[in-house]
Amino acid sequence: MLVIRPLQENDLDDLHAMAAAAGKGLTSLPANRELLARKIERARDTFLQRSAPEAGLYMFALEDTELGRCVGISGIEARVGLEEVFWNYRLSTTVNASRELGVHVRTPTLHLTNDMTDTTEICSLLLAESHRKGGNGLLLSRCRFMYLDDFRKHFSDKVFAEMRGVSDKDGHSPLWEALGRRFFDMEFSKADYLSGVGNKSFIAELMPKFPIYLPLLPDSARAVVGRVHENTEPALRMLQAEGFNFNGLVDIFDGGPLVEAFVHNIRTVRESLNRHVMISQKPVDLDRPAEERVMVSNRSFRNFRVTTLPIDCIKPDTVSMPQAMADALQVESGDLVRLAPLKDSGRSPIQTPTHTNYQRTATR
Repeated sequence: MLVIRPLQENDLDDLHAMAAAAGKGLTSLPANRELLARKIERARDTFLQRSAPEAGLYMFALEDTELGRCVGISGIEARVGLEEVFWNYRLSTTVNASRELGVHVRTPTLHLTNDMTDTTEICSLLLAESHRKGGNGLLLSRCRFMYLDDFRKHFSDKVFAEMRGVSDKDGHSPLWEALGRRFFDMEFSKADYLSGVGNKSFIAELMPKFPIYLPLLPDSARAVVGRVHENTEPALRMLQAEGFNFNGLVDIFDGGPLVEAFVHNIRTVRESLNRHVMISQKPVDLDRPAEERVMVSNRSFRNFRVTTLPIDCIKPDTVSMPQAMADALQVESGDLVRLAPLKDSGRSPIQTPTHTNYQRTATR
């Protein structure tokens, strides 16, 4: 069984192995054991409410219970830019015109901004290659939206994701080679690593504050602004299916796009509903296609758990599940759980909830 749960200290080895296998470009998860250990500690403090929840880091692990190890990770940064400045370029248009000369020129321009400050970010999505099938990536990503909505008071109304930009197999970014290197005098991989480990002061110290006119850059650099790495295209399509759209901001290093959505407009949130647990002795076939399964969440703040079960387990007022699944979710008969489609099939496979479906439970 595959179960989403909070990241734990004993996940460090698995997390480090996945980060190392991911290669360059995953800024939030560099293959640095010390940094990853600090992230795990910060996440644990957040779930245990040892720090302010609205300034916390929520990291979720996908555990293969049969293997007894972490095979994926995803996260939520409750607010960005509170401790360190969060930088982006805004892609806009500069217009120069002369009526006398009959000239009207529109120039695409990059402006350095901090527009996403105090906004919630979904981040750090990483899945072991052995488990990149069967809707596991959907589960790992979309479980965060269930958590965001259940505990919305800790997050901003708008949420965004910073997508990995274009780079080659050696980690070279066309935008960095044309722009960043001119001011930082270092390899893209080093700048990306320093940013990932939290050393971001050099960005403010060295980055040019004046607008960057894209026509002055080579074609190879202009072509990647707002584009994602080929390995990131599935993640982008998934977010677009959830209602995320490009907001005009790009990463200052590789030009990868930022996509955003309001929490209440996210598909998983809109199409979720609540049901009471009913323990069943009837065996459940978990080997179903993604479009025939739904996510089920225990709605716990501290001990968040999510797994999937077949759609036909959902009844008008209850959802039936075997005892083993209830134990994995840490729920009992009669508890209220949350359900949401695992995969977008073009129509909601479960009844779209009305306002009264959203019964809130106390934090457990």
